[in-house]
Amino acid sequence: MTSDMLSPEEYLTRVLAALTPLDPVEVPLERAHGLVLAEDVRSAVPVPPWTNSAMDGYAVRAADVAGAHTAAVTLPVAGDVPAGAAPGPLAAGTAQRIMTGAMLPEGADAVVRVEDTDQPPGAGPLPERVEVRTAVAPGTNVRRAGEDVAVGDLVLRAGTVLKATAVSAAASVGRSAVRAVPRPRVGVVVTGAELADAGRGLATGTIPDSNSLLLAGLVAEHGARLTSVARSVDTPAALADTLRAAAVDADLIITSGGVSVGAFDPFTALAGARGQVNGPSGNRIELATVKVAMQPGKPQGYGAVRTRDGRRVPVIGLPGNPVSVLVSFTTIVAPALARLSGHETGAGLDASGGIGMPTTMARAAVGWRGPLGRRQHVPVRFVAPPEPLPAGAVPEAVWVAPSHRLGSGSHLVASLPAAQALAVVEADVDAVAVGDPVRLLALSAPSGPVQYSIR
Repeated sequence: MTSDMLSPEEYLTRVLAALTPLDPVEVPLERAHGLVLAEDVRSAVPVPPWTNSAMDGYAVRAADVAGAHTAAVTLPVAGDVPAGAAPGPLAAGTAQRIMTGAMLPEGADAVVRVEDTDQPPGAGPLPERVEVRTAVAPGTNVRRAGEDVAVGDLVLRAGTVLKATAVSAAASVGRSAVRAVPRPRVGVVVTGAELADAGRGLATGTIPDSNSLLLAGLVAEHGARLTSVARSVDTPAALADTLRAAAVDADLIITSGGVSVGAFDPFTALAGARGQVNGPSGNRIELATVKVAMQPGKPQGYGAVRTRDGRRVPVIGLPGNPVSVLVSFTTIVAPALARLSGHETGAGLDASGGIGMPTTMARAAVGWRGPLGRRQHVPVRFVAPPEPLPAGAVPEAVWVAPSHRLGSGSHLVASLPAAQALAVVEADVDAVAVGDPVRLLALSAPSGPVQYSIR
């Protein structure tokens, strides 16, 4: 790595240092899925809230059917107890037909399964009598009130990701809303005078704008909320105006393009105007560009826009080539969104190649070259083992190959749908040989296996 380049970890640390989780808000449970809980949740009601039946069958007093272990016992059926009903008390020497989840009648202490009686399962008229063919002990097929959770018990801790099971648990203990970190609001700004609307006829020198759609999709796949997508021409003033507009209702702005050293790179030019009160950035935009020891994605940018109401909205500037956008989003923007969303990311800031993201291992089914001095991220797909197998390898290992024959070229956007992961090659490796271990970084919606070990 040359001295003028930051390591990926150094750059990510710099980006994350300016970010803190968003302020928690009260969120109805129906909108809480995927958010990070900002409070402990304790039970407001016992679970179950009342003693109920664990089976379809007949509520009884266990003492009344104790003789059924030697001969069937016949009891009169005093009534039905469907789920949701409040039953009357059970008189001694009688039974009540009861459904799963229905409240156990006062006086009953057990439930005989319908399969252990002479009555058929399913819908049917209430029988006058039931023949019980199995003795039951008190408590058989009964769920006691509060046996899962008592009032005041801790059910969910602050910091819990509200998956479907957690949202369900919160509802089960009497909550209709929780305090959680909201989804980050993200504005996308793409730069480039050469960009044209997708599907339109291309004038000389123009290309379809794929980055706006790529970034919008990645934002959604990472659980954030897209608030705007805008395109800016290649002037500092135009980019400054676009950034100010995007910041109005955003918690983070992601840009693509204009971060390198070209004569018309607007992000770089705007960063160079920093501190010029009368310049295009004024005193509300502060940007910087850096070189990061990664391939693709060496030129990067970051900074902030200050809104009129005083909010500081961070900006992460990505390169303009689509593969660079995907790699940079996965390694830089995804951890930033995780921090804003309340997820922990600091533990992943090491040299593992994952840059704060979980990684796993595979083997290279083909060889390829790497840029010595920069960490390489190659879009790869899962493939069959090579023939013949390299010495020491087994067919059961997971094997990968670049999703395009040109490897990690930053412009290879049409091959990206074939990519199932990013293979990470460290900066001190200039070539990957067949059979070499490579670390895999999962994409936001992987289409292949992600849990396995190297062999």
